[in-house]
Amino acid sequence: MRSFNRRTFLAGAGAAVVAPVCFNGIDPAFGAVPASGEVDVVIVGAGAAGIAAARRVAAAGRRFALIEASDRIGGRCVTDSRSVGLPFDRGARALYAPDSNPLAQLAAAAGVETYAVPRLPRLRIGRRMAREGEMEDFLAALFRARRAMTEPARGGGDAAALQRLPKDLPDDWRPTVDFVLGAHATGRDLGALSAVDLARSGDRSRAVFCRGGAGALVAALGQRLPVQLSTPATRIEWLKTLQVETPRGRLRARAVIVTASTSVLAAGKIAFTPELPKSHADALAHLRLGSLDRIALELPDNPLGLGADEALFEKASGARTAALLANVGGSALSVVDVGGAFGAELSTQGEAAMTDFAVSWLSDLFGSNVRNALRRHAVTRWNAAPWMLGAMSAASPGGEGGRKVLMAPLRERVWFAGDAVHETRWGTLGGAWESGTRAAEAALRKIGAIKDDKPEKPARRRKPR
Repeated sequence: MRSFNRRTFLAGAGAAVVAPVCFNGIDPAFGAVPASGEVDVVIVGAGAAGIAAARRVAAAGRRFALIEASDRIGGRCVTDSRSVGLPFDRGARALYAPDSNPLAQLAAAAGVETYAVPRLPRLRIGRRMAREGEMEDFLAALFRARRAMTEPARGGGDAAALQRLPKDLPDDWRPTVDFVLGAHATGRDLGALSAVDLARSGDRSRAVFCRGGAGALVAALGQRLPVQLSTPATRIEWLKTLQVETPRGRLRARAVIVTASTSVLAAGKIAFTPELPKSHADALAHLRLGSLDRIALELPDNPLGLGADEALFEKASGARTAALLANVGGSALSVVDVGGAFGAELSTQGEAAMTDFAVSWLSDLFGSNVRNALRRHAVTRWNAAPWMLGAMSAASPGGEGGRKVLMAPLRERVWFAGDAVHETRWGTLGGAWESGTRAAEAALRKIGAIKDDKPEKPARRRKPR
């Protein structure tokens, strides 16, 4: 097992720093773009989608303003190396489908090490590990449930994924299936999740982690971009004129790319003049972010007796359950995930209640040594983060068409991007990055900065005399 410490983290994060980019004479440093005036493109939000869009616009040599409401970049993908002394991915941490994931390819090009995540989770039943036959029953229940929820959805109308569960699925597996396929995977319980949206999601059976954290990779990829931090967009005028108002000034642009979360947009934290069309408002309401929070625990000397990056669920008897990722990267960091309605309610109770639940849950499964072994700890509370208001995008029943709505621009002037604006990779870091790149290319094409390559016409053959 490879050792993992502060030195290896800093080495991995440092390797991800990309070379400076030069574009239209703008110095590639934070705050280099004026807070007001004219630019080619305004990009709202410096999460993964915003960083991807800014890199594409920079590569095209166009002047842009990248504004971010919070005091850091990365959005819901951030690696915290201070709270527990080890790299803790507070949000997105896995790169799914690494063979086609653009971030996995960027990591390889930057020399950032990625490693495969164990494909099968482990199952705890009370104080013991599941036996072979019980594991087969668990995996069979997951397979049957997912197939039943997704296959009819491909040809019929939408419904809550819970309504599509097989009628003969044993009752004792239903709470576990609901948590694993719903709350943990999407941030929504199956009763609040669109079956059609679930059916359209891409393959997520293979994934890799970044040595040093996915957030460290994203931050490094955006390090040289001229981002204006603590600069929220307060109003976007998009019909007669195209401009973005912020507390620091007014930016006029030829194109605007909005990567703020769907929950922030649905809450009206950015005003649009005129108001967004009803189709967009409905799409945002159906695509609000689900709830998924993490409780990081420093547990030296491996009191759980698990391997590096082992994922574990319990055979649950109700919604009050969680998931465990043990010994992240071979370190002393273990992370407990809570999601869905239960996770959302728990997060409102604060850090102490969340930590107490995680320790009690692990103690019930592994014994009281967990509480004695605990050193530092930290939690996320994404629902309370003012510029996030949730963790990941998943469609509510009837809202599966909202993604296509957001993928279409407003009057060829305003484009949306983010983890909600992807039909198959929704709710993932790779999907957010792809949508940002795609929106930037569409905007650049519209303002004439890039052109589609047209095939050459074949030369006309002359008839011989």
